[in-house]
Amino acid sequence: MNTMINGVGEAGEPDVTALLSVPEADLAALHARLAQAAADNGLLDVAYRTVDTPVGALLLAATERGLVRVAYEREGFDAVLDTLAARISPRILVAPKRLDVVALELEEYFAGTRHAFDVPLDYALSAGFRQTVQHYLPRIGYGRTLTYKQVAEQVGNPKAVRAVGTACATNPLPVVVPCHRVLRTDGSLGGYVGGLDAKTTLLTLEKAA
Repeated sequence: MNTMINGVGEAGEPDVTALLSVPEADLAALHARLAQAAADNGLLDVAYRTVDTPVGALLLAATERGLVRVAYEREGFDAVLDTLAARISPRILVAPKRLDVVALELEEYFAGTRHAFDVPLDYALSAGFRQTVQHYLPRIGYGRTLTYKQVAEQVGNPKAVRAVGTACATNPLPVVVPCHRVLRTDGSLGGYVGGLDAKTTLLTLEKAA
């Protein structure tokens, strides 16, 4: 007879039934402790979590330097995590605590009470001209818009209108780095990583505030 001791049989093998019966709260607490231990021992390079928002679920990921990724569900969260593992580090773990401040600021933004984000940002997923444009985007004030041409002029390369569009389309930090505030010269929305409905929602929210 294989007697159970704390979920492990005498043979030293885990009892699957016992593990499945562990309360969800206990599993969450265990995961939190593991995440904290990984962080304390320098084994957690990228922490992530998801949050629900008026534009759908968003995946948030952060390194020790700051927020490195905001992803829409339509991008495929698994694909986003694979990219983070390949380009940043494979040491990725669900660790909500590191992203508590980001989640709170997003909640305030969608409530209309926050007009700018204060969290540190990690632009490691961008380089060159794209990063230059993405660094500039937060300077476009809440409720304001510029055209791709105007942004190109502001970053000192008036002819790089198409490159500005590419920088906005590949922005790894949408919403927080407000590429949604950049429109085509004729005033139409242009493309958006979260889809045009999401872009419209963000612009409407800021206009309403």
